[in-house]
Amino acid sequence: MNHASALRAADRVSTRPGAGRAKSVIFVFLSGGLTQHDSFDPKPDTPDGIRGEFAPIATRTPGIRICEHLPMLAERSNKWSLIRSLTTPYNEHSQGHMAILSGRTPMPQGFNSSRPEPGDWPSIASVVGAALAPRTNNLPPAIVLPERLIHQTGRVIPGQFGGMMGSRRDPWFIEASPFNPRSYGAYPEFEFHFVRGRERNPNLRFQTPNLSLPQGLTRSQLTNRDGLRRMLDQQRREMHRAASVESFDRYRQAALSLLTDSHVQRAFDVESADPRVLDRYGRNAFGWSLLMARQLIEAGVTLVQVNLGNNETWDTHENNFPLLRNCLLPPTDRGLSALIDDLDARGLLDETLIVMCGEMGRTPRVNAGTGEARVPGRDHWGAVQTVFLAGGGIRQGVVVGASDRNGAYPADNPQRPENLAATIYHALGIPATAAWKDELDRPHHIYDGEPVAGLVIA
Repeated sequence: MNHASALRAADRVSTRPGAGRAKSVIFVFLSGGLTQHDSFDPKPDTPDGIRGEFAPIATRTPGIRICEHLPMLAERSNKWSLIRSLTTPYNEHSQGHMAILSGRTPMPQGFNSSRPEPGDWPSIASVVGAALAPRTNNLPPAIVLPERLIHQTGRVIPGQFGGMMGSRRDPWFIEASPFNPRSYGAYPEFEFHFVRGRERNPNLRFQTPNLSLPQGLTRSQLTNRDGLRRMLDQQRREMHRAASVESFDRYRQAALSLLTDSHVQRAFDVESADPRVLDRYGRNAFGWSLLMARQLIEAGVTLVQVNLGNNETWDTHENNFPLLRNCLLPPTDRGLSALIDDLDARGLLDETLIVMCGEMGRTPRVNAGTGEARVPGRDHWGAVQTVFLAGGGIRQGVVVGASDRNGAYPADNPQRPENLAATIYHALGIPATAAWKDELDRPHHIYDGEPVAGLVIA
């Protein structure tokens, strides 16, 4: 089977129209693991060693309190909901990434924590890309920005790729943030180092992306814009000379559209946005990424995964409270609030599901400081975390599930990654019977769990 035939074989996805209300998903991923206690599940009645330094504040929704450093989201609680009982058995980053990003709890056969393997479960982004065709402009159905998840050691985090579906089903990665293993966070104004604290690296710049495209378009070709345009112009001329335009491979059409269509190019451009819009989102890597996600959704992309923070930015083993207070929660609060407001004002919130979580939570007990700074932090904890959701036809202003008194384990209505993935698929109208077929025509069911009850509007 040649490559083009293989692509068409793998494209066969068995679906029937579903009942979901969402047309798009923005999946905000906090690599490293957001502490539940110091964000959306505060425990003010526990001892100091568990409660932490932050106070809870009331939200617009009676009975729901969140961290004092999320005031803008607190004002918008009537537009979002929480799952406070998502659980996995993993306290290791790569395993947590695989479980959450794929929506599958058991590790795949041959799992390697240091690199992706062909037998890995496909990511949710890849599954959505296979199940739903692009709507407009030949844009890919699933995009990840502003970077791939790569650890400072060079470890490429598994779980973010096509896995069993093949590399042709990898989501399209927008490389808008330069990889920097020595700093973290929402540069320039909220950049930090886990030990040194807040800092600014003048070499970091959010930039017009180089796109990771299929069909042999390499990074060197992408950076050589003049040569790339000449190549695409030649392909266009050959296409028009051919007997059938339809025979021109759709992936090359996508490449042409991405790099030559002005409407598509504007979707990737955040530098030209209205200054007032930039101020609302925040002029930093988090704000720019969320703004780009909104523009891509509006242009016709079905799922955009936004990785807020390089190199496991939310892994606050030490310096937890200063880093959250000064560097992590403020740009997240502002950027996410602006995204909700923007989608709502444009009439897109009800048809765009926003999901935000990490690969794990953090330990209930605050440590004494594990590194050279000896500033307290929280360690890895997969047993429970909170998921933030908004829009997309879900119920608003509700909390599903609960953690126990210490925020250590689910106490009510535990949810697994399979339930979270099913909620996304259901919201997009992918039916419970949906399956994708591999090149040997073997079916692989998309759903491995039920959507979260009490959250999804049937």
